[in-house]
Amino acid sequence: MKRKSLFAITALMLLMTTGNAQLPPIFGPEYNQIAQKDELTRIFISPIRVLWISDSSRKLIKNSEVLLKPGNSQSDMSRTTRFCSMTTTLADTASILLDYGKELHGGLQLVMGGSSRREPSLVRIRFGESVGEANSNTYNSDWLMGFSTDDHAKRDIIMEIPRTGMIEVGNTGFRFVRIDLLQPGTTINLKEARAILRYRDIPYLGSFKSSNPRLDSIWITGAYTTHLNMQEYLWDGIKRDRLVWLGDFHPELKAINSVFGYNEVVPRSLDLACEQYPLPQWMNGMSSYSMWYLIIHHDWYMQNGDFDFLNSHREYIVGLIDLINGKIAEDGTETLSPFRFLDWPSTPNKEGVEAGYRALLAWALRDAEKLCRVLDENRSAQVAAGAARKLNRKIMPHNDLKQAAALMAVAGTLDPAIASKEVVAVDGAKRFSTFYGLYMLDALSLAGMQDEALQIISDYWGGMLDMGATTFWEDFNIEWMENSARIDELTPEEMNDIHGDFGDYCYPSFRHSLCHGWSSGVTAWLTENVLGITVVEPGCSTLQVKPYLGDLQWVEGSFPTPYGVVKVRHERQPDGEVCSEIDAPEEIKIIR
Repeated sequence: MKRKSLFAITALMLLMTTGNAQLPPIFGPEYNQIAQKDELTRIFISPIRVLWISDSSRKLIKNSEVLLKPGNSQSDMSRTTRFCSMTTTLADTASILLDYGKELHGGLQLVMGGSSRREPSLVRIRFGESVGEANSNTYNSDWLMGFSTDDHAKRDIIMEIPRTGMIEVGNTGFRFVRIDLLQPGTTINLKEARAILRYRDIPYLGSFKSSNPRLDSIWITGAYTTHLNMQEYLWDGIKRDRLVWLGDFHPELKAINSVFGYNEVVPRSLDLACEQYPLPQWMNGMSSYSMWYLIIHHDWYMQNGDFDFLNSHREYIVGLIDLINGKIAEDGTETLSPFRFLDWPSTPNKEGVEAGYRALLAWALRDAEKLCRVLDENRSAQVAAGAARKLNRKIMPHNDLKQAAALMAVAGTLDPAIASKEVVAVDGAKRFSTFYGLYMLDALSLAGMQDEALQIISDYWGGMLDMGATTFWEDFNIEWMENSARIDELTPEEMNDIHGDFGDYCYPSFRHSLCHGWSSGVTAWLTENVLGITVVEPGCSTLQVKPYLGDLQWVEGSFPTPYGVVKVRHERQPDGEVCSEIDAPEEIKIIR
């Protein structure tokens, strides 16, 4: 189905309001092309608690509770104002650890109220996604257990702060901030130590509420995880890597479709990816991420029906299909790339990765054919279909890898019931992954095993919540929970630090990202499977509403479309039947 974009006027308005800044008249026209308005919003947030201070006597650190009050970003030297005072001796520093309650992206604003010296004072400021990270030391020459890193965002900063006035520091992902006064024999007065939250101020058009508050918390946490990563571009993580990775992109896209609907961060990021990795390069240097590029385009078009944007990528899509087809032999052997990447936890299982990689390619080619039909690129559609036929002449075994079996079920190369019962559902949430967990859940749904999927969601994503998460993580194994302290508490000596004592591959210890967009696919799954809302025709012109309540008594929520928000409520009746109320714009056809 082809139709002109519904977003032309909206896009023009966005360009006018978020493009060139309206500068004071003193700036001439020569600034028009070099000045840009910050399209993101800044909010100041006071800490919700002082988690720890170094001075148990409270003689060297006084009035720390002052920092919990609302602020106004104005320095003050009045004798009637109460400040948090921090004092060092010639031998000891003074330290304070602040908790802002939620994972944030941004920095720290310190508002001063004078000090015992005229000169600036030396401080150390450490940002942490966990208490352990905020207390950790940095090592940047290698990735080592027990250390944090600064190579994508500076989180451990030694700097001088002024005697009075205000100073801002930091641009990273964090929930906790530790401030150490290093200047010997000095007292500083802090009026405010507020976090700066930098984010897109956009409405949550999608929603999910049910008779199970745990599921509700999981849904909104996944939504917020992706929301924080919607910066100038769609990042993988707000602490690390702060890049547009096309694999991470897909679960984030699914969450965006379910929560926010159309947002220009998606087309902008896809445009950037094509600029950074022109053909014949693979996206992000990985052939599997070029496959995700095709799947992303398909899902974005189905949600928004934005033909103009799809058409703008016509040349890249067609060229990528030809590139892939040229590397698949008639017997199904393919030579796309020696580097076969699904996700990090699957890496040791090379046979399973091979099977999953080929299934991902089959899925991408299926979506590529559909895209070409929309674009009237009939030759390329035939090439994509032919490439898929060649590829599927050789189906590789999944080798008991959950990621592989899930992809094979989604791609249609393995019966979902077999994939789920023999592999994906075995041992429940064990051997799940934050990235490929979405496709494992999809496989279970295709097999009619929604109850098992819901239990895994509660155990796995809910397990992160149990450990103090306010956003979902780059990686997680439920085995990590045993004898581990939460991320929002000091770790006793006899317990594990769930952040610092685990992690692997490129994310050992405190390098591990605790706000990673690829973990948010669970939000989309709950919308699609529990609320039961799925897109049937491009642009949401036709939706299917087929809820699955499991043990729930009721569930209600909303779903964004180009025509407006669809609202649903499903409630189990005394006889066990589910009664549904659906409120949808008149332009949308609803299939029950």
